[in-house]
Amino acid sequence: MVTRRDFLRSSSATLLGAAWVSKAGAATLPEAPVMDSAATQRPHLPPNGRPYNPVVTLNGWTLPWRMKNGWKEFHLIAEPVKREIAPGMVANLWGYNGQSPGPTLECVEGDKVRIFVSNRLPEHTTVHWHGVLVPNGMDGVGGLNQPQIDPSKTFVYEFEMKKSGTFMYHPHADEMLQMAMGMMGFIVVHPKNPGFMPVDRDFVFLINAYDIDPGSYTPKVNTMLDFNLWTWNSRAFPGIDPLVARLGDRVRIRMGNLTMTNHPIHLHGVDFEVTCTDGGWVPKSARWPEVTTDIAVGQMRAIEFVADAPGDWAFHCHKAHHTMNAMGHNVPTMIGVDQRKIVKKINQLVPEYMTMGEKGMADMGAMEMPIPENTLPMMTGRGPYGAIEMGGMFTTVKVRKDLARDDYKDPGWYRQPKGSAAYEWNES
Repeated sequence: MVTRRDFLRSSSATLLGAAWVSKAGAATLPEAPVMDSAATQRPHLPPNGRPYNPVVTLNGWTLPWRMKNGWKEFHLIAEPVKREIAPGMVANLWGYNGQSPGPTLECVEGDKVRIFVSNRLPEHTTVHWHGVLVPNGMDGVGGLNQPQIDPSKTFVYEFEMKKSGTFMYHPHADEMLQMAMGMMGFIVVHPKNPGFMPVDRDFVFLINAYDIDPGSYTPKVNTMLDFNLWTWNSRAFPGIDPLVARLGDRVRIRMGNLTMTNHPIHLHGVDFEVTCTDGGWVPKSARWPEVTTDIAVGQMRAIEFVADAPGDWAFHCHKAHHTMNAMGHNVPTMIGVDQRKIVKKINQLVPEYMTMGEKGMADMGAMEMPIPENTLPMMTGRGPYGAIEMGGMFTTVKVRKDLARDDYKDPGWYRQPKGSAAYEWNES
């Protein structure tokens, strides 16, 4: 992580909207740290203010703040960024503070929050605080609640966090384009009482999607439904880190959906309950056990479970085409089609041509075929038993017995106890 000290010296640092200066004061802006790593960062322990149990952002990080006269001050930079979707593919996106999605904002119920937003995009923007109860003039809808934040300008948002819960931030200016380019982030407001619904591990990520043609680097911003990269925090499998938990931990996973379709999120190995929605916490009397929860467009869900089963458990969207990468939508189904005669003719023109799909697509998971520059195989990733044959919105929850409380490192593949794994039947 680096800081933007140079930004504080630039002329743009003084370009605050006149209506905001009287509230924020004429003091220098807080620093705007930048993250250039796509790895999951350790939880950010609160250096001051009310205590809380910090979250872990999947393939992301939490934005540091400064305390000033009772206000918790953050600084977001809206800017073009480069994001590694997975090893072998980088995308030109828009985001905040060096990444897409932007950093997670963490605070506590009752905190007075001041958020500086500096615009380094080529067009105007705003920020809407999705699900947060704010004064009308802080809601961030450009033209309705505030002037647009023009390039090189900085605006300030000030409000008190009235309730705890799971929220998001994103633009409400040229929204279709800016969100299609990756502009979004997570907000976690912790309960004022640290003993309210405590968990041992608290993970967060946003569900997002892109349409990036194989060989290109920039999303097609006019796509409405036919996306070809389904991602969590702008990462696709095998680029999505595992969620690591100690055996017996109570685990919370918070998810927000900013795609154009719903996602039935499914976890293997345990039952869970939905404990928080967009509107707040769900009382115990209103919960029931699930293994899949459907998250609609614009919704947020938090699930909780006890990690009581050791192993590597699949965690994914249950729409099959959301666990693949770089899909084509116009490929005919060739199952059962004998292609031997036509292959001989094609090989005379294209010697390296090979048949695909006549016995299914499973061979795609292990086949190392040439692919265009800066794209991902449709099915990829390897496990201890071979090709996993997944992509997109897929990762694992790894539950282990001998982990330290603050250990989030990937423990490697699970070694199943003897006699506990499926095996091949041999009549002899």
